[in-house]
Amino acid sequence: MKKTSASRKLAGTVSVAIPVFNEEESISLLLDQLRPVIDKLPYEFEILFVDDGSTDGTYRVIQDARKKDPRIKVLSFSRNFGHQAALIAGLQYATGNAVITMDGDLQHPPALIPDLIDTWREGFQIVYTIRESTVKESFFKRFTSRFFYRLINAFSDTRVQPFAADFRLLDRSVVDSLKTLKERDQFLRGLIGWMGYNAAGIGFTAGERAAGTSKYSTRKMIRLALDGILSFSAAPLHLVTYLGFAVSLMSFLYGAYSIYAFFFTNLTVSGWTSLLLAVLFLGGVQLISIGFLGEYLIRIYNETKARPSFIIKESSGIDTAKHSDR
Repeated sequence: MKKTSASRKLAGTVSVAIPVFNEEESISLLLDQLRPVIDKLPYEFEILFVDDGSTDGTYRVIQDARKKDPRIKVLSFSRNFGHQAALIAGLQYATGNAVITMDGDLQHPPALIPDLIDTWREGFQIVYTIRESTVKESFFKRFTSRFFYRLINAFSDTRVQPFAADFRLLDRSVVDSLKTLKERDQFLRGLIGWMGYNAAGIGFTAGERAAGTSKYSTRKMIRLALDGILSFSAAPLHLVTYLGFAVSLMSFLYGAYSIYAFFFTNLTVSGWTSLLLAVLFLGGVQLISIGFLGEYLIRIYNETKARPSFIIKESSGIDTAKHSDR
């Protein structure tokens, strides 16, 4: 991995952007671990929470913490727009020379922040983290994660680092470039790699959640996987085309066999079974094909509507008027 020519100076501001959703019980625990780490570093820090439409007391807890620590800032969405939208908002409104994104449930250890900054100072513009293991991770979660990365890298033109987390450091130049991208269905793990900046990875063990339960349901994980594949590859459309040719070839061969059997042998080609199988198979292929086309059309439709990725209901410590809307 190639480095830039100059190392970072011990000056400037580092932003820590933290998307949260119904993490009322985790905020204080996170700050208790985060503040001792950043207090030892020779940088000014801002801690930017993005409340993704929480329905509990998350926003109130953050506001209470802000009264004691002016470095804390907060954005609050009008509703739940999703984890990727919250990450995008954090990157858009962060002001640091470098921006660190991390989750608010303590599965991303604050103790790793000095290593991220040290690697950044070596000249890398992107410092990502790789989950080498997760405390008490289920076999199903590990299997589906592994399958997802194999699938997306098989289809995508842009390689996505397997088991890469949303715990990463981005140089200001990377953040500014990312802000110019106006896609609505953004898959940040893919987009950041697609931009091509110098990158380095650091492994870590993800801890248990500090409190509460995971907000990433199976449905949301499937949605994220689809966004990743469809945002970076037209392979599903190519696959449908190849499948169509394959089905046509099989139909032609089966038709030729049926004609041969009727005229030149005493065999009778079974009707109902073969017909039923053919209809069901072709029907399944057609539905899958329409589904793929529909997913791409939905993305085109969302782009033409040009709605923002999120709506900010209220904020503290941030002049939202200075930032362009997404």
